Amino acid sequence: MVEQDDGAASTRRPHTLPGADFLDVESQLDERERAKLEEVRAFVAEHVAPYAGTWWTTEQFPFHLLPKLGALGISTPTRHGYSHLFHGLLIAELARADASLATFFMIHHDLFVESLYDFGTQGQRERYLADAAALRTTGAFALTEPDHGSDVAKGMETRARRDGDHWIINGAKRWIGNGTFCEHMLLWAQDEQTGTVRGFVLDTSLPGVSTSRIENKISLRTVQNADVVLRDVRVPEADRFPGIESFADTNQLLRSSRIMVGWLAVGQQLAAFDVARAYVLEREQFGRPLAAFQLIQQKLATMLGNATASLALMAQIAHAQARGTERMDQAALAKAFTTERMRESVALGRAALGGNGIVTDHRMARIFADAEAIYTYEGTQDVNQLIVGRAVTGISAIS
Repeated sequence: MVEQDDGAASTRRPHTLPGADFLDVESQLDERERAKLEEVRAFVAEHVAPYAGTWWTTEQFPFHLLPKLGALGISTPTRHGYSHLFHGLLIAELARADASLATFFMIHHDLFVESLYDFGTQGQRERYLADAAALRTTGAFALTEPDHGSDVAKGMETRARRDGDHWIINGAKRWIGNGTFCEHMLLWAQDEQTGTVRGFVLDTSLPGVSTSRIENKISLRTVQNADVVLRDVRVPEADRFPGIESFADTNQLLRSSRIMVGWLAVGQQLAAFDVARAYVLEREQFGRPLAAFQLIQQKLATMLGNATASLALMAQIAHAQARGTERMDQAALAKAFTTERMRESVALGRAALGGNGIVTDHRMARIFADAEAIYTYEGTQDVNQLIVGRAVTGISAIS
């Protein structure tokens, strides 16, 4: 392929360029939802985007932002009359500004707060829900262990033993987002007596709970992932989730969370496209903008195609959620496909920026690095592909 010929026609561009939402999926929202999404967009433009690079580089979490974020009133939006499509676009918009903030939001609201709704007793909701929804307190989801990730369902080593009106818990968890600072965790442990998996609201200030931040990450550096150690921690029976009787009860949460990661991958692609397009329109080489070269336009077109396909897929998943027909294999397909497309898109965006693509000053390096974590968490690419493979063949390749 050769570069375009010089000339005014090759570099002329319209005053208004189409957005990365090329099919205008956002138009499917109702008026209230569009207004709220614009409010969120303005919020992140003012309070997040200008500072996210510094938070990422210094590995500092923006605690000062939590009251303002809580005041937006976007916790568990489908519980408050918003559509699943709005919920997904909300996650994408947060990720478009900062994948770390979007990840925090998902851990806290889509896992911890949703678990209070799905599994909590009335008393537990009264004690924890209002503060958590308003971000006066924060929560985490403590499932993964040092030696068990994809196989944690069968290999969980954290143990809980009933002792009168308490449970004594011993074990360890790893990669727990928000784990260094949260007040509460949804903690998963195996009942020593029955072998079933139990869920607990763990007060992280209890004796025997210790947390330490995982250092030297190259991805989602603003997120405070923790190693958690539990030594003879006494948790009241009143803080056990009675709605959880087996690991299968986690499927509802994990299915929804996996779908939200698909939306996060959409947001990453929108961000990569935004940054790459703005850069190549301004950056000049050989006397004209980079955007005037065919190979650069090919990169942008591929990135836009990836983002558009991912967005369209996630919109269909949202419609399935609205009907209550979404399945785990569909969630797995969504997560696997969108993160694969994301990985290609951010690599193309990084290449379009050349050497400037490896420094955080131009944002693309952060987008590129964060994509690696998104590609892995909520089920690795391999495991999600095998879930889809099992669905379409009827044969499980997972031992």
